[in-house]
Order: sequence, then C-alpha cells, then structure tokens
Amino acid sequence: MKILDWYIIKKFLTTTFFMVLIFSVIAVVIDTSEKADDFVKSGLSTSQIITKYYLGFVPFIISMIFPLMVFIAVIFFTSKMAGRSEIVAILASGVRYNRMLRPFMIGALMLGGFFWFASQFWIPKANGIYGSFQANYIDTKSSYEQAEANKKSRNNYIQIDPHTFAGLRGYDTSSKSAYGFYLNRMEGTKMVYNLRADNLRWDTATKKWKLEGVVERKINGTVEELKVIPSMEIALNIKPGELRPDKYLKDKMSTPELIRFIASEESRGVEGLNDYKVARYRRDATPVAVVLLTFIGVVVASRKTRGGSGLHLAMGIITAAVFVVMDKFSLTFSTKGNFPPMLAAWMPNIIFSVVAVWLYRRAPK
Repeated sequence: MKILDWYIIKKFLTTTFFMVLIFSVIAVVIDTSEKADDFVKSGLSTSQIITKYYLGFVPFIISMIFPLMVFIAVIFFTSKMAGRSEIVAILASGVRYNRMLRPFMIGALMLGGFFWFASQFWIPKANGIYGSFQANYIDTKSSYEQAEANKKSRNNYIQIDPHTFAGLRGYDTSSKSAYGFYLNRMEGTKMVYNLRADNLRWDTATKKWKLEGVVERKINGTVEELKVIPSMEIALNIKPGELRPDKYLKDKMSTPELIRFIASEESRGVEGLNDYKVARYRRDATPVAVVLLTFIGVVVASRKTRGGSGLHLAMGIITAAVFVVMDKFSLTFSTKGNFPPMLAAWMPNIIFSVVAVWLYRRAPK
C-alpha cells in the first residue's frame, strides 16, 4: 500500500460516508413531513418515535440505495480528481491504469463486505423495528390495507404437505382461533380423507390445534366411514404466526432464518415463494453491485471532459436510474411471473458487468 492508495481510499470512504449522511437526512426530512399526522395520532413521544421508527427507517432506506450512494460518491470525487488533472498525473508518472484501479477496488470490497454482513444480520433487525411500526400505526389506518386484511380474515387456504390441503374462516390472530375449518387429503385426484370442524383454536400448552364439533370422513373407494367427535387435537405442520405472515416478514428475518423458512415452506409444498427467494438472493447480489458500480464509476469519471463534474454526475444519475429500473423489472417478473428468482436478483449485475467491460475497453489508459 502506497501513499497514493491511502489517499484514494480515504477520499472514497469519507465521500461515501457524507453521501450516506446527506441522503439519510433528506429521507428523514421528507418522511417526517409525510407522516407528521400519523405520528401525532399514534400518541408517541419524540423519543419513542425515534427509537420505534427511525432507528429502523434509516437503515431500511440506506439498504435500499446504498450501492447507488457509493456509485455517486465515486463519480463525485473521481471526477474532481480528473478535473484537477490528478488522474493524468498518476498515469503520466508511469502508474499503470489497472494499478490505479487497485485502491478503488479495495475500498469497494471493504464497503461491499461490510454491507454484505449488515444485510445478513443487522439490517433485518432494523427492518423489524420499521415493519412493526408500519403495521401498528400506518397500515392499520390505510383503507387499502384494511380491505386486504378483511378479505384475508374471511378465508385462509393453506397447504399442509403436497397431498393435504386445509382452509379456515374468520381466523383471529389475537385469539389464534377460527370459526370454521376443513382438511382434505388427496391421493392423486381422489379424496381419501375429509375433516370438518366448527371451531379451531391453538392450544398453547400442548402446542397443537384443538378442534370442536368435528365430523371426520375416511373414504376408501365406495366405502365411507363417518365419525362425529365433540373435540379433538390435531398436529398440523403449521404454527399460528405462519397462517397470516405479514408483508414485512421476509425483510425481518436474518438470512439463516429466511433460508430455514423457505425450506420449511417448500417441504410443505407451498407455492408463491419467489418473493422470499428473490429477497434472499439479493442479499448476496447487492453487495456485489457495490463493487461493480464502483468500477463503472471510476472508468467513467476518470476521463477528463469539458463538462467536468456536472457531466459525470449527470451520467452517473442516469446510469443509477437505469440500474434501479432493471432491478424493479426483474423483481416484478419473478414475483408475478415465472422468472427464476436467482436470475432475477443477479440480472442487473450480469447486464452491468457487460457494460463495465465495454466502458473499461474504451477508457483512456
């Protein structure tokens, strides 16, 4: 490590820090102005709002746009160096272009590694704080969220395993009970078992579901066996919290918890897990995007142009916008269609890797 390396790494880290700080302050100011009424209606003090909301909101916002903030920081300080002819002086002194890139890549690996670890363990904890506040104080006052909650509370359909399906009506998350339940077991296209109950309730002592007013049918060809049972316990491969997982669940779980959750749901034959899988793969893909965007930023901004920093920043913002659009498109195609989740998470990185190689070959060395 030479003096020049430390000079570039220091500029890289300090500029990124101030960029994150500036964006965080702007995000907090805008969010506060939008949610001022909700904060007043919540009845919470200022300190409670800070600890129960903004301690989760700030990391949530940073995690969403961290690669882009690093990218803009690289564009900003590298274009300043190019404008002062520092890049030209470095190359003219005999330093190879690839050698000049080394401190930028070291800084990118440091930031990317830190962000990777935070994405696996720290940011999910912050998302838990943010999601809990949203669910308790914001979403409950939304007419759309209330309509969705009421629709879900009328009927819930779950798949216990690849051959067993169940449904319940009027499930109450507070009492962990429902006023109607049925369970069907299939063999191929034929039903071999049917169970219906008037009430379903979670027994916290036995950790099982208790049924009341049960009618049980066992079907063997043309022979049917019927039993009426006042009450019974049943061990379903599902817990109360899994019946209606909140929409912030994938963001609240650490990566090991998310992997176990996906594996558990797949073992039961549950479909529609692409949203969770994309979230899991993006925790690895996004830190790589930090390194990739750093490389692109250096290649673009190290060229001295008449437009100076302004032109470089404009190009950086356009590139960042394209990256975000591609990321959202791939996410939508995966969750709403049949696009593979892993490919959806890594698609922006793959495409921008090609762009990075093309820009690198055209860069003046």
